[in-house]
Amino acid sequence: MLKFFIALLILACAVLAGFTWLTLHWSYSSGERAGYVQKLSRKGWLCKTWEGEMAMVTMPGTMSEKFLFTVPSDAVASKVNASVSKRVALHYEQHRWLPSSCFGDTEYFVTDVRVME
Repeated sequence: MLKFFIALLILACAVLAGFTWLTLHWSYSSGERAGYVQKLSRKGWLCKTWEGEMAMVTMPGTMSEKFLFTVPSDAVASKVNASVSKRVALHYEQHRWLPSSCFGDTEYFVTDVRVME
């Protein structure tokens, strides 16, 4: 009976690891959003992640919509940090159903940044 529970525990861990790998490496959607990066900071108690906020303005004088994003790579984070307060286009991949906030606070992972000005 003990062997059965150990085998069941190992199987559950393998399924959770496989699901985590799948959600991190297979994106639900991808695209680009343009706007002005307002902030980028490294957050977290145990798992430090780069979290950012971008204001997307459609027309001058209108309310801006905020786009919250996560940057998994330090190299891309330094590019985003260098472009704060400039108009940029962020290329992102959406990863849904991540099992933990240890991978990021949002489901939008920025993979590249391009300065528009």
